[in-house]
Amino acid sequence: METGDVRTDRLSVLIDQFDQAREMAEVRLTGLGDDEYLWEPVPGCHSIRRRDEATSPRAFGPGDWLLDQGAPDIPASEYAEVARQAESGMPIEKIAVDWSVSVERVTQVLAHTGPVEPDATPVTTIAWRLGHLHFCFAGTWEWTFGERQRDPRQLVDFTPSASLAVERLFSALDSWRERIATVTPEQLDTIGFSQYPYGSDADEPFIGVIWGGNLELIHHMAEIALLRDLWRTGFKGGGRA
Repeated sequence: METGDVRTDRLSVLIDQFDQAREMAEVRLTGLGDDEYLWEPVPGCHSIRRRDEATSPRAFGPGDWLLDQGAPDIPASEYAEVARQAESGMPIEKIAVDWSVSVERVTQVLAHTGPVEPDATPVTTIAWRLGHLHFCFAGTWEWTFGERQRDPRQLVDFTPSASLAVERLFSALDSWRERIATVTPEQLDTIGFSQYPYGSDADEPFIGVIWGGNLELIHHMAEIALLRDLWRTGFKGGGRA
């Protein structure tokens, strides 16, 4: 269905949203330098680090630079998602596998009532956020349109070069956009069209996977934009330079 110049079918709405987010990302990443890319505004940040310097429990990557990753848990911001998984009929054991936590932890989350405490998670650098986006989109492409064999954590060679990281990210985004534009309405509704091995993609209609990818791009780029604003204004861990 079309209304004037506005496309209103399900896939077109999601692609238009993706295109707008990508356009904004391109503008906001213009001129990103290496120092800003690796800037750690507070102690204890997660970032990318040389293999022999990484200290986070599950840092990963195939090359000399690894992406920090902490111990597995279900953040408070995802309690509602876990509840939705359970309500949809997903077994607790499967939910535990999706989040890499114990069955006891899932049971604890499902039993929680009332407000949740804000997540106490590390601040992440621009390098971390770009690397996270890259491996998510590259991994979902591989496990949807590719051979569905390679571990997503080994697909991206993380780099200390800001310009190279940006170039590689946009290449992955464009590859994803090219392929999702070809899916049929039937494929949009197919549960398991994506077999991405981390998370719940294999248990969702593909339209939900596309929506989730858009959400990742939008919210991480918003975080990157704020970090760039802080860097530009001279913020140095609690005050101005």
